Amino acid sequence: MNIPFLSFEFHDAIRAELQEASTRVIESGWFINGNEVTAFENEWSKFLGCKHSVGVSNGLDALILSLKTLGIGPGDEVIVPSNTYVATALAVTHVGAKPIFVEPNIETYNIDPERIEAAISNKTKAIMPVHLYGQAAEMTAIMQIAERNGLFVVEDNAQAQGAEHKGQKTGTFGHCNGTSFYPGKNLGALGDAGAVTTNDEDLANKVRVLGNYGSQKKYYNEVIGHNNRLDEMQAAFLRVKLKHLSDWTEQRRDIAAAYLRGLQGVGDLVLPITHPDSTHVFHLFVIRTKRRDELAAYLKERGIGTLIHYPVPPHLQECYKDLGYERGDFPIAEEIADTALSLPIWPGMTHSEVKKVVNQVRFF
Repeated sequence: MNIPFLSFEFHDAIRAELQEASTRVIESGWFINGNEVTAFENEWSKFLGCKHSVGVSNGLDALILSLKTLGIGPGDEVIVPSNTYVATALAVTHVGAKPIFVEPNIETYNIDPERIEAAISNKTKAIMPVHLYGQAAEMTAIMQIAERNGLFVVEDNAQAQGAEHKGQKTGTFGHCNGTSFYPGKNLGALGDAGAVTTNDEDLANKVRVLGNYGSQKKYYNEVIGHNNRLDEMQAAFLRVKLKHLSDWTEQRRDIAAAYLRGLQGVGDLVLPITHPDSTHVFHLFVIRTKRRDELAAYLKERGIGTLIHYPVPPHLQECYKDLGYERGDFPIAEEIADTALSLPIWPGMTHSEVKKVVNQVRFF
């Protein structure tokens, strides 16, 4: 039994729905800024419980548009987690601002609110929390810090679609928030796609204009814009998959619970911990061990796929060498990068597959 890190076999159950959606778009003859995008935006807003969603081309563009819409640019600083995928920091750099890294809580892996205020300067304009691996960050505390200091909040919700903090879904706290619908996400398109969410109508309109060549009316351009639109085909696919997201989330949680039961107290493993005020949708099931590389190689030899999220933290990436950081500057993020291993998890993963992974980790 070979077990990949991620399987898209769960698409088989909705193949007819996806094909119908594809046919509907083709027969409509309308492929950009049409009814499918509008319908998905409304359905996504309803699912999250926010007022406005704007479909865009991908998750990175969603974050860039959010920052630009809030007027963040050259000379500004944005606080981001030191433990995250590099796209979070890239968005800040792309608008001309400087990413300021803040360490995570070692138990939840999300940015530690208690460390944020020490990083705030007179150049700070925003905080960009990431709901990493699928767990909601401590948004109540983060929003309070932002309010005290007059800062914007931009949530990176790419990994936690449907997660909640104190009963409120991620992607609805911040002033302007981005998510990715990359195929591997909990809600994934069949290509690149993303969205910006906000409760502010004016901000939503600005995002829409900025991502459509700076135009509300064709050939009349108000601002220097971009082409960051969500296409009709991906919106149609997302509409189909959104109807199944809650069920798929429960399957992920069941798999995670089986991992937690089977791996409790095994070796030096550090298992995921969920903050009492948050929920986890287990985009990833991340364990930590000092023997990470050995374990990954052992599992690979036995047909079990794993991934490392993420082997190099942003401050040590080659693209950020000009910031002057060195190894040791963010030891918590570095420890996570050196010890984290993501085990297989996807909707439809069978009990026997989970059992094999558990058994092989225990044998190791």
